Amino acid sequence: MEDELIVTSDGSHTVLSAQFGESYHSRFGAVQESRHIFIDAALKFKALQKTRLKVLEMGFGTGLNALLTLLESRRKGLEVDYSSVEAYPISPEQARSLNFIDILQEPWLGAPFSEMHTGPWGQAFSLDEHFVFTKWRSLFEEFAPPSQYDVIYFDAFAPAAQPELWELPLLGKMYDALLPGGVLTTYCAKGSVKRNLKSLGFTLESLEGPPGKREMTRATKG
Repeated sequence: MEDELIVTSDGSHTVLSAQFGESYHSRFGAVQESRHIFIDAALKFKALQKTRLKVLEMGFGTGLNALLTLLESRRKGLEVDYSSVEAYPISPEQARSLNFIDILQEPWLGAPFSEMHTGPWGQAFSLDEHFVFTKWRSLFEEFAPPSQYDVIYFDAFAPAAQPELWELPLLGKMYDALLPGGVLTTYCAKGSVKRNLKSLGFTLESLEGPPGKREMTRATKG
């Protein structure tokens, strides 16, 4: 069984994982979802406080979150050190079939998007003069964050598909990986996940979700 390419409601692609039976993005709009949850609620939120940001993404997936972060960093004049973790990467061929560059109408993003998918693992490289990118091939449970971060994009598959990624051991690792005042955002608003985050010391906000989802979660480290 192979992964399936899907056109979402905003015209942008997502991939349905044959392994997990889950799509990487919302079928109501991949680009809309990524912008809403990660760019608007996390990156732009922290950029109000500082213009040099360290971002950790748990779940590189299609590369859409990283791509939109690069675009926003260029627009806002941010300096970004971006790290992304992925255990089961899509192939460069799959990445080439995604229509994100056309949807965003930003042709200059084509080269760095390709480099994200074809570049070396575990080695930092620059996608432009203000954006350093590192990707780590690792199970989330085995990943040891090498630094502390201003922002975490927690974009794992849903608790129904990978419940172990939403339990205290991994979420506690995320808490430790954030700088004081750092934020973690996720599409997940499940009660048990929010209770886990709160028990670790996070301050939680239930924010309006993207199309097709009533709520999302932003967690701030005190």
